[in-house]
This record gives sequence, structure tokens and C-alpha cells, in this order.
Amino acid sequence: QVQLQESGPGLVKPSQTLSLTCTVSGGSLTSKYYYWSWIRQPPGKGLEWMGAIDYRGVTFYSPALKNHISISRETSKNEFSLQLTAVTPEDTAVYYCVSSRIPRIFEDWGQGTQVTVSS
Repeated sequence: QVQLQESGPGLVKPSQTLSLTCTVSGGSLTSKYYYWSWIRQPPGKGLEWMGAIDYRGVTFYSPALKNHISISRETSKNEFSLQLTAVTPEDTAVYYCVSSRIPRIFEDWGQGTQVTVSS
């Protein structure tokens, strides 16, 4: 079973960049056919898939976020990261990193990390 752990600041100011890292254990970012996603849940709302990076390093983004999201990886550390630019209070959410072997079939989840966008 793959274990995932999110890390990053819990408070970000409006217009700044939100940066989170997911550390993966029990599996490799380059294991064939794996996808590594970021999903968030704003307060009182449902889950939103934000984007993913696959085992080849190819990225996929939600059309709603494509202009200010970036996902990257550091294979030597078995970590992948999320950057969300120009955040607003609407980006306040619990952020999860998630693994899957079939796109959009989410298997293993990190515990989630609360990020609040506020001045």
C-alpha cells in the first residue's frame, strides 16, 4: 500500500503562491501506470480534482485551473509538488495528494492538509 503525506504552509496571503509537497513511501513515482493527483475540498463543498502527474512525468490539469496550476516532481526524493499562483480566499480548502493506477480511480490518499488563504 502506498503512503502519502502532504506538507506545506497552512496560511497563504491572497495573490501569493500556494506550494505543497507530497512525500510518497511504499511506492515509486516512476512505477508504471501510476498517476499522482492533487484533490481539494473547500469548506462545505465537494471534492475537486485539480491535476496530476503520471509515472512518465506528464502532467494533466483541470481546465478550470490550468492558468495558475503547476505540478512537478522530484524523483530522487520520491516527492511531487503543487503550485497554485494568485490564490484567493476561494482557494481555502483541505488539500489531498492521491495515487491511482487508472485515471480518476483514486486509491491511496494522504491525510490532507488545511490551507487557508487570508490576509
